[in-house]
Amino acid sequence: MGETSTWGPARLLVLIVVSGLVALAVLAGLVLAVVGALTAEQRDGAGAAPRPAAPATDLSQQDALAAAPMPTADPDTALPGPLSNRAGGVLEVPRATGVGPADVPTGFPRTPEGALAQLAAIDVTAMQTGSMDGVRQVIAEWAAADGPTPQTWSGAHGMASLLSAAGLSGAGSPQLAIVVRPLMGLIKGTVGEEFAVVCVNFEFTVTVEETSRIAIADCQRMAWAGDRWVIGAGAEPAPAPSVWPGTDAALDAGWRELRHG
Repeated sequence: MGETSTWGPARLLVLIVVSGLVALAVLAGLVLAVVGALTAEQRDGAGAAPRPAAPATDLSQQDALAAAPMPTADPDTALPGPLSNRAGGVLEVPRATGVGPADVPTGFPRTPEGALAQLAAIDVTAMQTGSMDGVRQVIAEWAAADGPTPQTWSGAHGMASLLSAAGLSGAGSPQLAIVVRPLMGLIKGTVGEEFAVVCVNFEFTVTVEETSRIAIADCQRMAWAGDRWVIGAGAEPAPAPSVWPGTDAALDAGWRELRHG
């Protein structure tokens, strides 16, 4: 594996940012309400009539919400840093009530907090597989029609870069351990009850002979599809800053501590 110093936090930051793991989960974007209905029908084999597509005004609002700029931060703030003494905001998120396709926790309610919890579950499950097959299985089950695929998903590209840099095959290795913890979040906004742009700030830990940690943020457009939240098709929302959870920089960027209700 080479010198252990090459796996210090600074190199891991460059590796993750350049490879696309900052996005972690998906290239998500514009979602039509009908996509959710059609996706559910294809999965369940049901013959119910699809719902009408979202009005053009709703789609314009979704685009505007997703494209609105987010706060920025220096890359160094993604590395572990001093915790703040300030009392930050708290965001209560629901717990999963079951396990869905690709072993992703699910059963979250049709609320913005439910959308955030589902995105966190998708990201955590995919990246902790530590393998190409694992991330591909997750996105194949949790992307809406015309959304990211196992070939185009940023999470798959990021995992490929990580495994390549570690000198590993697509199957990963027992020597590689990836732990992803969703610690902070924010709800950027909603359009109706079935569309939300949500963001999660993760503590991302990679161990290859030694351990390095970094904060990685993921913002996505989430759409309600029948009975669950999925990641939709289209342009990725403006990125949120990847800032070490619990620091002054994280609080200044609007991140709130996640607590399970």
